[in-house]
Amino acid sequence: MLEVIARAPYFSFISVLHFRESLGLRGEEHIYLMKEHFYQALNETEHLEEMELREGNKYWVDRFFAKHLVLVYYWIMVAYYLIDPMDAYDINMKIEKHAYETYIKYLAYHPEDKKIAEIAKDELKHAHELHDAMAMIV
Repeated sequence: MLEVIARAPYFSFISVLHFRESLGLRGEEHIYLMKEHFYQALNETEHLEEMELREGNKYWVDRFFAKHLVLVYYWIMVAYYLIDPMDAYDINMKIEKHAYETYIKYLAYHPEDKKIAEIAKDELKHAHELHDAMAMIV
């Protein structure tokens, strides 16, 4: 259920960017960031589907916790991105690195799972993309 939570920041970032655009506060990097976060959210959704295929949503308590926590986390990230986008990116970059480490641990037990190896690389790629986004908004 990690991927349910992992998508929330990207949806939050898109929401804030849309809000800023509606207020006429669009910067040079605005469109690039909206596209990037949209594709990151889609990619995390694909990861969620892959983990569900592996019974990642098997236990109701995990689903319950993830679906309720994500509502709180989404709004926290909306506020955080509005106030301090640099720190919001930094937190999410650390979460992506943690996700990468989690997938690597999974691969230690399931080395034949090529799709999870791809997903682990995606998580690391997202961390680098967030680092690049941080550099853009400085």
